[in-house]
Amino acid sequence: MFHGSIPALVTPFKNGAIDRDAFANLIERQIEGGSSALVPCGTTGESATLSQDEHKEVVELCIQVAAGRVPVIAGAGSNSTREAIALIEHAKSVGSDAALAICPYYNKPDQAGLEAHFSAINDAVSMPIILYNVPSRTACDLLPETVAKLAKLPNIVGIKDASNDLGRVSMQAALTAGEQFTQLSGEDPSSLGHRAMGGAGCISVTANVAPDLCAQMHKAFDAGDLETAQKIDQRLIHIHKAMFASPSPGPAKYVLAKMELCSDEVRLPIVGADDSTKAQIDQAMARAGLN
Repeated sequence: MFHGSIPALVTPFKNGAIDRDAFANLIERQIEGGSSALVPCGTTGESATLSQDEHKEVVELCIQVAAGRVPVIAGAGSNSTREAIALIEHAKSVGSDAALAICPYYNKPDQAGLEAHFSAINDAVSMPIILYNVPSRTACDLLPETVAKLAKLPNIVGIKDASNDLGRVSMQAALTAGEQFTQLSGEDPSSLGHRAMGGAGCISVTANVAPDLCAQMHKAFDAGDLETAQKIDQRLIHIHKAMFASPSPGPAKYVLAKMELCSDEVRLPIVGADDSTKAQIDQAMARAGLN
């Protein structure tokens, strides 16, 4: 259902408010660059510091601008099951194609709690749900055996996995055999390896700054041209690393500001890239030929 390069979109701000014009332009750039879907209000979109009204505004604007040209996967998770359901219900009501639901953070649920959380979402909202496992941020880890149980539910269609454990791709494929279940990478540096292990694509931070190259890498892989995919991946690898040289999305917004696509404004407690980080990012962009 979902494949290829899928940007986890930044949310541009201007004087503390959402910059709607800049966001619309960023979406157009992604579609023109060959991105296969869009994710508003993910981690890179600073969803943790958006109000509920802002969250809904960003999702609605993304759907309006995309206008059916590519699918929209609305970030709609929460550490409160009730709040996650409300956000997913909103995403469905405004025409989102799917929702991305993160593992509950801070609460530290066990596997039984994770299964119950996502099962409640499945039962409450009839729309495609992509699980989002990012243990480094949530302090809990959605294990393959639990993923396999959830994959049997009618609305759970895939997972974005940012555990950086490539072995899970094969394990989850084996455990979900017979199910229509899509695996997406959540780690740009290993996204090509994830494809080789059976993944369908990547929900990407790097695609914010290099949408065309990210899309070309996945398209080359889909065409069976591994050599070209590897060359593009090698070109991008320094950018992948630089995007996390300081807390995301600071580095991505720094690059986009240099491109005059949006401001580099982020919300506390995230702060922008400092001078040494900017120098590292500049060097990575230059090494990729993207001055």
